[in-house]
Amino acid sequence: MAGKVPFCGFFFLLLLTSAAAIRPARSPAAGARRVALENGLGRTPQMGWNTDAMVDNGLAKLGYQYINIDDYWAAYDRDSQGNLVANASTFPSGITALADYVHGKGLKLGIYGDAGTRTCGKMMPGSLGYEEQDAKTYASWGVDYLKYDNCNNQGVSPRLRYNTMSKALLNSGRNIFFSLCEWGYEDPAKWASGVGNSWRTTGDIKDTWASMTSIADKNDKWASYAGPGGWNDPDMLEVGNGGMTKEEYRSHFSIWALVKAPLLIGCDIRSMTDDTKEILSNQHVIAVNQDELGVQGRKVQKDGDLEVWSGPLSGGRAALVLWNRGSTEASITANWSSIGFNTSTVVDAHDLWTGEITSSVQGELKRTVDSHACKMYVLTPK
Repeated sequence: MAGKVPFCGFFFLLLLTSAAAIRPARSPAAGARRVALENGLGRTPQMGWNTDAMVDNGLAKLGYQYINIDDYWAAYDRDSQGNLVANASTFPSGITALADYVHGKGLKLGIYGDAGTRTCGKMMPGSLGYEEQDAKTYASWGVDYLKYDNCNNQGVSPRLRYNTMSKALLNSGRNIFFSLCEWGYEDPAKWASGVGNSWRTTGDIKDTWASMTSIADKNDKWASYAGPGGWNDPDMLEVGNGGMTKEEYRSHFSIWALVKAPLLIGCDIRSMTDDTKEILSNQHVIAVNQDELGVQGRKVQKDGDLEVWSGPLSGGRAALVLWNRGSTEASITANWSSIGFNTSTVVDAHDLWTGEITSSVQGELKRTVDSHACKMYVLTPK
């Protein structure tokens, strides 16, 4: 990223008659070539943010469980034994006390680290060369999640650096969710399934329509590599930060849920609007993201700016998003052949944003979709 050091900030889902069908690749989640990290975590994508306001406003009950603290939490230097220590002015009681408090709320604590000599902010040590020691420190504190950035990495291959920390975490005596923030530089989807529970596939997201749509496309390339235990991570949710419209944020959340992306809220939920809370709290959309089958949905039809995204769900169902990325209202048709259904299959179509159920739909689903908006469905065969 020229001119800018990437930073994984983490605080805390027939297209017209000329449409081309994009055949979904077979997910390796059901195959033998994908080996997940053996720590028992990440069976569904992670959900969370950075404050116990999640308990107060009901988000925790919906599955948002990780409270993640960002860069700058530690002192500038290690102690005399080489251990990381909390910044005394920010966390005067230490991280163990913080973890106890978070666990007492029924939540889990995430922490930020870096696979280099310093973190991205350069105000606290990285873990390069200290992996075993730092992993044991995190475990002793009761940390549940490590977001591991890629700054100041001394030119060492990320495969080596991230694998070293992965092994250290497995040997730490505590199961810790391992989130790789390698920025997608060396295609971690190809090698990280046995290393971490999620891996960034792209650079940092921005709170703009252009950034969100571009990242959705880049992440789609790696759909076949995700599955229970290891997920593609196209970066946090921008919903509620103010740079997009309500319909654009609804599209953002729908696509992230469909593609089994981590649902890590990036806005201040203590002051979020009713529209933002409505989007982030949609239980039906969240259920698509957390579906036990664990197959990432993907783009299956495209006709210019009109797209169909779909993925299989447990129980023989399918999730479907009709997405209009164009500047005017348009009609979009999803063909059963693109979704993986037989043309004779009859389904009930549940609109996840309006709650409307259309019964006995066969062969295709056609809807008019507003500009920069989407319609999202669960299709249940009868």
